[in-house]
Amino acid sequence: MRHADDFLVEEHLRDLESRLQGPARLKSELLTEARHDLLDAVDAYRERGVPPTEAQRRAVAEFGAPAQVLPSWQAELAVAALRGLSLRMLAVAGVAVVAGDLTWRGSSWSAGPQPPTAYRLLSASVDWIWSGGLLLAVAGLLVVWAGARSARSHLAVAQRAVGIGLTGTLALGMVAGGALFAWSIDLWDAALTWPPMIVGMVVAGAAYFSLTRAARGWVRATAG
Repeated sequence: MRHADDFLVEEHLRDLESRLQGPARLKSELLTEARHDLLDAVDAYRERGVPPTEAQRRAVAEFGAPAQVLPSWQAELAVAALRGLSLRMLAVAGVAVVAGDLTWRGSSWSAGPQPPTAYRLLSASVDWIWSGGLLLAVAGLLVVWAGARSARSHLAVAQRAVGIGLTGTLALGMVAGGALFAWSIDLWDAALTWPPMIVGMVVAGAAYFSLTRAARGWVRATAG
C-alpha cells in the first residue's frame, strides 16, 4: 500500500539523488529501485502497527545513510560513464582512422607542391592520436567487462587510468585536429569551400561535442 505522505522517504531519496553523479538512466534506475525497497519496508512496518512517521524513520535507517549507500552506487555510475565514453570514442576514432584522408582526397590542391614538413607531421600525429584513442576505447570496454565479473581493486585503478587516457586523447585530438584544419585553410584558400572539408568540419565538431559531454560525465562520476 502506497501513501502520499511518505515525506521522509522522498526526502532521503532527494538527498541521495543530489549527491549522485553519472549517467541519467542508470541513476534513475538506482533511485527507482531504492524507492520501491524503502516503500516496501515502510508498508511492512505499518502492517505491524508501527505509526506512519516512525515506519518511515525505521525504513530509512534500515536502508542506510548516504555514506553507506553512495560509494557502491557511485562506483557503478562511474563504470557506466566509462563504458559510454569508450563506446563514443570507439565510434569517433574508428571513423577518424578509416575516413580521415577522405577529407582531402580529390581536392584541386592535392596534386600540387607538398605542404611543409611540420604540416605533414601534424597530419600524421592526428592519425596517431585517434589510433591511440581507438586502442584505449577497446581497453576501456575490456576493463569494464572484467570489472563486471570481478571486484578486484586493480581493475578500478585500470578503469580510472583508461578514463584519464581517453580524456587526454580527446583533448589532444581536438587541439591537433583544430590546428590541422586551420593550417589547411591557411595553406589552401580553396579548402574553405571544398565540400568534403566542410562536411569534415561539421562532423568533427559534432563528434568533439559528443565526446566532450561523455568525458565530462565520466570525470564528474569519478569525482562524485
